[in-house]
Amino acid sequence: MSNVPLVRKAIVGASLAHAAPSTHPNPTAGEAQESHWTPAALERAGSTLKALNRMAKRPPVHIFFEDLTYTVSSHKGERKILHNVSGEFRSGELTCILGPSGAGKSTLLNILAGYNSNGVNGRIMVNGHSRDMRIFKKLSTYIMQDDLLQPRLSVQEAMKIAANLKLGKELGNAEKELIVEEILQTLGLWNHRDTMTEKLSGGQLKRLSIALELVNNPPVIFLDEPTTGLDVVSIRQLVVLLRLLSRQGRNIICTVHQPSASLFSLFDRIYVLARGMCCYQGSPDMLVPYMAEAGHICPTTHNPADFVLETLLGNLESMAQLSELCLNGKLCKRPNRIMTRGGRTPVLHSDESVQRIFSEHVTKDQSYKVEFPTSFWTQFIILTSRMLVQNKRNTISHWIQFFHHLLSAFLLGSIFFDVGNNAAVPVVNFKFCLSCLVFFMYTYIMIPVLIFPLQVRLLRREYFNRWYSLKAFYAALTVSSIPSMVILAFIFLVITYFMSGQSLEWDRFFLFSFCAILIAMCSEGLGLAVGSAFSVTNGSIIGPATAAPLLALACYGMGFGPFIETFMKYLMSASFLRYGVTGFAVALYRDRNVMECDQDFCLYSDPKLILRDLGMEEASYTIQILGLIVFTTIHRTLAYLALRYRLTTEFSNKFMTYISKFLKHR
Repeated sequence: MSNVPLVRKAIVGASLAHAAPSTHPNPTAGEAQESHWTPAALERAGSTLKALNRMAKRPPVHIFFEDLTYTVSSHKGERKILHNVSGEFRSGELTCILGPSGAGKSTLLNILAGYNSNGVNGRIMVNGHSRDMRIFKKLSTYIMQDDLLQPRLSVQEAMKIAANLKLGKELGNAEKELIVEEILQTLGLWNHRDTMTEKLSGGQLKRLSIALELVNNPPVIFLDEPTTGLDVVSIRQLVVLLRLLSRQGRNIICTVHQPSASLFSLFDRIYVLARGMCCYQGSPDMLVPYMAEAGHICPTTHNPADFVLETLLGNLESMAQLSELCLNGKLCKRPNRIMTRGGRTPVLHSDESVQRIFSEHVTKDQSYKVEFPTSFWTQFIILTSRMLVQNKRNTISHWIQFFHHLLSAFLLGSIFFDVGNNAAVPVVNFKFCLSCLVFFMYTYIMIPVLIFPLQVRLLRREYFNRWYSLKAFYAALTVSSIPSMVILAFIFLVITYFMSGQSLEWDRFFLFSFCAILIAMCSEGLGLAVGSAFSVTNGSIIGPATAAPLLALACYGMGFGPFIETFMKYLMSASFLRYGVTGFAVALYRDRNVMECDQDFCLYSDPKLILRDLGMEEASYTIQILGLIVFTTIHRTLAYLALRYRLTTEFSNKFMTYISKFLKHR
């Protein structure tokens, strides 16, 4: 822990040396650290960031691509987004992909990061070898434009979870804590370590997104529009930070829409795209002479970034001219050496040197053969703990669900008050069973349909960056929802069961409750399947539309059970709700004594007659429970498969395009 004070001294010392006198004599700790987070402080703090060096050495990673094309298919035919672009991004450099809207910046970044692969042609090389995505994903990280972070966690908690997942047994707990603390110190987040992620500012969110991915010291970092939504000061601080991180040997590639003149000069390499063509590649200082060579003279007082965008915007002739001048990215305008504060860093041009780096650090490093740093069970425990903590802190959701179950229970209890042991109204009591069935079905189908699509967006970032396996996440998701489900279901069942006057035999109450909880779990699985495959809007339609025919099959045959056709019996067995309502009826009426009758004659005083007319006379409670368990397994397996393919970008794009076309034609 000896390096931590050095980091504090570096940050505070640099800030005191450069800070102007403050008019506020007693700033808060958070305000003090924000004002101290200057470029000079970053440079000094970064030099003391030693904890990451304790980890396995990461090789310098150089990326080369040639004649890269990207084609998408639509109902109007194929459309080419990238047109045979080439380029090279090197370790130790901060690269900016620049271009007007629709130029293909994010598309190129997605392809280089491995996020998109369908419809891509061309060659992508890593350290002189064809890119192997199994290895490359372990060497790179992708920070997407939307700062989607896990809610209801503090900054430090989020960092510790990331460290435990991404470092595994590589380091001990003390070293992990040191890494977390030093990263937070360097990125100016230490005084906000106890702040919940949803309360962070835009700049702090972006820095935390970077901090989470820095934990395992990736040599390649991709960032999509990292400056979007930030103020001028936060943008400059962020770019200075990225420059600092690149100086530690990382290859950092980001897209920026329109950088200021001062920001433009901070990048080591500029890659200009327009209409899917490369119009310039090289250092910022060489852009103005390059434009002049093509006959475009940049005014002295003009921002070079603005000038090149204005020149290219809507001017197809200039695009073609500049693209031809740099051979669509195959020529790079830059000095042979990059000047840094630490001295001169020569640019490697020898393929032999690059191949030697690759062979020594990648192909012979056995650790890259392991898919994840941690085992399935370690991931499962960490993710389950995280989800339980998040669920516990989601107090608003808890209160909403609590009052939903409570008010619904009293409403149903009032409607069906004291009908459970009355032989004169057996149909009304069966309606009580159906009402409970509908309550559990719609409640637990709609919750994941409305909530899970947002979780999929969070999952996509963490899963793509190889934090954990999808199996571990899904298992943790399944287990973490059970405690609240059981507690809320028990509250609902206690109220409705006894208000409706059901049999006061505890074994019947247990059987009824167990069946209800299985219905809830089965419904949740169906909701997860819908939420995994569709957006909130489409899922809100498809979820109830799927449940309606299943409910109709569950109710069929009421009153003429012995006369249900054979084919309808098979069709009814395809509805998990049929098993649920049958389980309710069997739990309430099987082997029950004669029921009370407040009239001269009650046909259904014998509960056996009720089961007979419902078509459930031969039904076994065990079979109904097994049926619910089977359907729960089927639904959750479908949800897992839908989620797995949703995270496969190619499938997701094709599937969503098809669904969109179908809905439009409807």
